[in-house]
Amino acid sequence: MTVTAMVYVSSTCPYCTMMTNYLDEIHVPYETINISTDPAAGQRLVETTGQMGVPQTKIDGKWIVGFDPASVHAALEA
Repeated sequence: MTVTAMVYVSSTCPYCTMMTNYLDEIHVPYETINISTDPAAGQRLVETTGQMGVPQTKIDGKWIVGFDPASVHAALEA
C-alpha cells in the first residue's frame, strides 16, 4: 500500500517548504493544500485539528503539526 500525505501550507511559510522537501527526499507522495489561496480549506483545517499554524500534515489518519521528521517516521511506521 502506498502512503499518501496531505500537507496544508501557506505561501510564505518556510517550514512548509521544509516539510514538502523532506517528503520529497523520503519519497512520500503528497497533496498540497495552500490555505493562502484557499481560505475555506484553512477554516476546515482549524475546525478539524484545532490548530491554526502550518504546516499540518496528515499521514494515514494521523496529524503532524509543524516540521517534525520524527513524527513523520512514526506515522509511516504505524
